[in-house]
Amino acid sequence: MPVTVGPYGQTQPSCFDRVKMGFMMGFAVGMAAGAMFGTFSCLRIGMRGRELMGGVGKMMMQSGGTFGTFMSIGMGIRC
Repeated sequence: MPVTVGPYGQTQPSCFDRVKMGFMMGFAVGMAAGAMFGTFSCLRIGMRGRELMGGVGKMMMQSGGTFGTFMSIGMGIRC
């Protein structure tokens, strides 16, 4: 497949670059959502201190990974 060239001579990103960018954007959005929902749910059940930080961090990584995976799949379909 030939590489397309834009109007000012720049090349378009490859399919792998698009999938990678989709994962990174999804991971960032998922981390933000995980921070909000994780903090609320951990405070609601009474976690404090180190336990709170561990619970929020775990929720951030889980939601970031999940949303990043779905965003990368969506970007891969668009290639």
